[in-house]
Amino acid sequence: MDLDDVCVLLPTMNEAATVGEVAEGFREQGFENVLVIDGGSADDTQTKARAAGARVAEQRGRGKGQAVRQAVTEEIDAPVVLMADADGTYRPDDAEALLAPIKDGRAEHVIGDRFADMEAGAMSRLNRVGNRLANGVFRVAHGKPLADILSGYRAFTRDEFLRYTLTADGFGIETELAVEAVKHGTPVAVVPITYRARPDDSETNLNPVTDGGRIFLALYRLAKTNNPLFYFGSVGVASLAAGLALAAYVAAEWFLRTPSVSHEALTVVAAAGIILGVQLVVFGMLSDAIVTANREQTRRLEELVEQVAETREGSPHRVLTEESDSGPTEEREPATASANDDE
Repeated sequence: MDLDDVCVLLPTMNEAATVGEVAEGFREQGFENVLVIDGGSADDTQTKARAAGARVAEQRGRGKGQAVRQAVTEEIDAPVVLMADADGTYRPDDAEALLAPIKDGRAEHVIGDRFADMEAGAMSRLNRVGNRLANGVFRVAHGKPLADILSGYRAFTRDEFLRYTLTADGFGIETELAVEAVKHGTPVAVVPITYRARPDDSETNLNPVTDGGRIFLALYRLAKTNNPLFYFGSVGVASLAAGLALAAYVAAEWFLRTPSVSHEALTVVAAAGIILGVQLVVFGMLSDAIVTANREQTRRLEELVEQVAETREGSPHRVLTEESDSGPTEEREPATASANDDE
C-alpha cells in the first residue's frame, strides 16, 4: 500500500474557515486524492476546498452519516479511506500512524484516540463526560474497549466498509462503524493522535444534547443484534428490580402495619414486573446463545470460502492431450486459436 491507494475523505458543512488549510495539510503529506463531500454549505467551503487542490462532491442528503456512505460507495474507488473532520482539530501529521496498522496487515479499521493527547480547550467538560460515558456503555454493551468510538479521525479499507450495515445519517456514523466492526470481527487498531482546539472562527455542527442522545440510543439499538443479552437483559433487570421493590413495599405494608394494607393493585403490578423481568432476562440469554452459534457458523463458512479461493488460485490450469500411439499423455498450456486456423 502506498499513498496513491488512499483517499482522504473530508465531510463538510460550512467549514470555509478551515477546510482549505486542512486539505492543503493532507496534500503536503503526499495525499493527492483528497475528497471533500459537502452537505450544501452556505459559505465558501467548496471554493476554498477546490483552491486547496481537493476534489469536491455535493451531498444529496443531509447529515455526516449520509455523506460518508455516499462518498465511499459512489465517489471513492481507492482501496483505503482516511476519514477526518475539516474543522482543523485533527493533524494531517497523524495520518501515517493511522495508516500503519493497515499497511502492516494488522488491522482493517483504525481509530484515532483523541484522549491520548488532547489540547487544553479542545473539548468541553460536558462533551468529555459524554464521550467517556459513551465509551463505557460501548464496552459493556458490545464487549470490546475501543478507547474512543466517537473519534472522527479513522482509516479503514473500502471492502470492509461495504460489508457493514450503516443507516445513521448524522454523527452516529462513528458509533455504527465501531459497532459493525465488532459485529463482523474486523481487526481493529487504536492509535494515539493529537486532538486540537477548534479555531475561534470555526463553529461546530454538533449539538451535545440532541446528538449525544441519538448516539446513546444508537448504542442501545445496535446491541439488539450484537449483544442481545444486554439489549433484553438490561430492560429485564430494570423491570425485575422495580417489581421486587414494589413487592417489598406491599409486603411491608401487609406485615408491619396495623391494620394490614393489602394494596391489591400494587401487588398485581409488582407480580407483572417480576414476571416480565424474568422473561426478558431468559429471552436475552437464549438470543445470545443463538447469536453466538450464528457467529461461529459464519466464521467457519468464511474460512471455508477463503480456503477454496486459495486452492483455486494455487492450482495450475493445464489441458491434457489425448493419448497417442507414440507415447504417454502430455501436458500442454491451452492454446488460443487464431483467425487463420479457420481458413
